[in-house]
Amino acid sequence: MAIFLTGSTGYIGAHVAANLLRDGAALNVLVRARDVSEAEARLWQAMQLHLEFPQFYEYLQTKVRVFRGDLTDPGFGLGRDEYDRLVHTTDSVIHCAASLNRKSEKSCLNVNLRGTLEVLTLARQAEHYHGLRRFSQVSTVAVAGKRQNEVVSEDRSVDWERSDYDPYARTKKFCEHMMRVLLPETPKTIFRPSIVLGDSRYAETTQFDMVKAFVFLAGLPVLPFRPTDKIDIVNVDFVAEAISTLHQKERPQFDTYHLSSGAGSQTFREITRALAAAQNKRAPVFVPVVERPFAGSVNFLANRKGALGKSASLMKVFMPYLVWNTVFDNTRVTRELGKKPVPFSEYCYPLLKFSSENNFEYKYRPWPAAVGGTAA
Repeated sequence: MAIFLTGSTGYIGAHVAANLLRDGAALNVLVRARDVSEAEARLWQAMQLHLEFPQFYEYLQTKVRVFRGDLTDPGFGLGRDEYDRLVHTTDSVIHCAASLNRKSEKSCLNVNLRGTLEVLTLARQAEHYHGLRRFSQVSTVAVAGKRQNEVVSEDRSVDWERSDYDPYARTKKFCEHMMRVLLPETPKTIFRPSIVLGDSRYAETTQFDMVKAFVFLAGLPVLPFRPTDKIDIVNVDFVAEAISTLHQKERPQFDTYHLSSGAGSQTFREITRALAAAQNKRAPVFVPVVERPFAGSVNFLANRKGALGKSASLMKVFMPYLVWNTVFDNTRVTRELGKKPVPFSEYCYPLLKFSSENNFEYKYRPWPAAVGGTAA
């Protein structure tokens, strides 16, 4: 029996997969690919931040069962025998796959809603045939909707009368609702990460959208924010450890966890001072009164083509999350794990340096030519 993990080739999902494999778990993973060779190559790309190839290949042969399919297709697009094999070998589910495209209602509806419905359908069948140990949903703190100057607890996050920032937040909120309705008796865990940015252990990353916005802001001599506002950034290694540990725990203390920095979230001033010190530069000046004209300029430039328009479009997406001065209480997860997230100021400069020097690209290693049977 195995854990069915969706999103294994994604940023958080690959971190979770590596943790689970090191813990000795067996995995069923769903990968979009034309053939087995392409599926294995995609997994290797996702996992090479965490594993050397010999260890990855050993896990692939002994601990990982790959199903080639698409999250949004009926039955994941699998043949009947393959789908039945997935059902009958799955004893728990971690649903990590999602569309993070905050600008596209279509993408969020297809992946987040239709895809989650397919995962829940499989979970219901597994539960019917042999029982399901746990269903874990990786959601987001953005389900809390529009907030300002708050500390939000897990039980006070979802308010159906509150407006949402974007299609991503809206669809993830409804995914939580679907899970509770369609799996009423199954043990469930909801994980809500805040802004996941970088790994505290090393500078390398394969996810750059939010990093690009961070690097852009880090280069400005004047910032349109209040220096004492907090921004809830959490390191991905903390998020992945929480998901893998609590999913495998027989009885977690709660059914919902904020994977966030909580009250330990740092202010803009703390982060910018750390960056300035690391680069021997002067820290930026904060001018909160220009927040509105800055946002207006970003909105205007986001409609333009080219690199400037693309950068402005990214900034437009993330701007609401930068100015809401809202943090998400993480007391539950820090008590249960016995550890806290690493402050962003301690690893932000290596992340900035790596991303800038590599032009926001990760140089993937190809599939080793010495290993036969799989194309690079």
